[in-house]
Amino acid sequence: MQRYESYKPTTIEWASKIPADWRVQPIRALFKERKEKNKGPKTDFILSVMKDIGIIPYDEKGNIGNKKSENIENYKVVYPGDLVVNKMNAIIGSLGISRFHGALSQVYFVLYPKDLSRTNHKYLGYLFKVRPFQQSLIKISKGMMELRESIEFDEFKKLVLPVPPRDEQDRIVAFLDQKTAEIDAAIMKKERLIELLNEQRSIQTNRAVTLGLDRAAPLRNGESEWIESVPEHWEIVPLKHISTVQSGVTLGKNFVLSKSTKSYPYLRVANVQDGYINLSTVTEIILPIREAKNYLLRAGNILVTEGGDIDKLGRGNCWDGQIEECLHQNHVFAVRILKRVRPEFVALITGVSYARRYFTTTANKTTNLASTNKTKLGNLPVLVPPLSEQDAILDFCNKSKTKYAKIIDSVAKEISALKDMKSSLIAEAVAGRIRV
Repeated sequence: MQRYESYKPTTIEWASKIPADWRVQPIRALFKERKEKNKGPKTDFILSVMKDIGIIPYDEKGNIGNKKSENIENYKVVYPGDLVVNKMNAIIGSLGISRFHGALSQVYFVLYPKDLSRTNHKYLGYLFKVRPFQQSLIKISKGMMELRESIEFDEFKKLVLPVPPRDEQDRIVAFLDQKTAEIDAAIMKKERLIELLNEQRSIQTNRAVTLGLDRAAPLRNGESEWIESVPEHWEIVPLKHISTVQSGVTLGKNFVLSKSTKSYPYLRVANVQDGYINLSTVTEIILPIREAKNYLLRAGNILVTEGGDIDKLGRGNCWDGQIEECLHQNHVFAVRILKRVRPEFVALITGVSYARRYFTTTANKTTNLASTNKTKLGNLPVLVPPLSEQDAILDFCNKSKTKYAKIIDSVAKEISALKDMKSSLIAEAVAGRIRV
């Protein structure tokens, strides 16, 4: 990449030198605040700002972040080309130039370019994606936690930016539009590859767990609305016939406290993820020792989630006793297998297609939420191959998981490298370190 002929120093931390013919201007010289309220309302098209993505329709963000207010007349109106800044999350990338006309909540600043004849709003949009710029916002923020600090608007307006001549802005935008589109296309292909790899592994696991490894084995009717066919020498039994299901401790319950109390680690739904136990954050609870005995986990327990969002419904993973004297909350069931089936095999069953369909169909549902209970969990149909087959299936699935995880990790690293390349390219171009 070429560089500019000469540079001059600036007071900008993340762009200490810029091309000699570029200007340095404060945000207030480039933008005005838009204070238009959504009275009427003027629009019911609600927007949101996502980290590292920018402004998107609210309906596309999924079940993330704050919920939409029922009264949208106090929302701020946004037009294409407006700069939108989430004053609570701009530090982590929740800001950008809008492509939409809509409205969003009062937690956002909305600004519009003063003079589009001198500034290309897409150039400014790229500029606000620069990570060092976002990190510089920490100095004008107030709050207790880094990710929830609030930007002071008066200080935000004073921040200075590198501003090239308009024709140079246009060249930078054209260059970045092309290059970032190429990188995004490469990222999408690799993300799709990961989806296909996960689908392929899921198909292999599903077939192994429900039909076994011997493709020549004769099948019989599953005699169940959940299971179409099964190897004829396998059995199907309700989970309750081969296990006990233990409920967890209810937070907020009034226990009779005594001198014999103790602080215990306990697992929540967030700890029981799809395919693994996440112990990065484990909460503690103080309970009477006598009471805590009712909720202690034992190695070999299968942890099954009660629900919440649909993806949290009926997730099952084996507990290996990683933490001593660990409890579980009431939204996580602890299943103890008594006979005939490996706990790890039952944990695999909770993730295959017929079990997912069982949990989803029998769940108690409200808007966007679903939950199961102890009775329904106990009625889950469990496939029971001979123990030797269970061991062979577990070995096959573990090897398959390791093989696919290695490939997926390699592709994920390639995606990360492409994202770093994209971020670096944007930063280099908008700061004038390369000439396009």
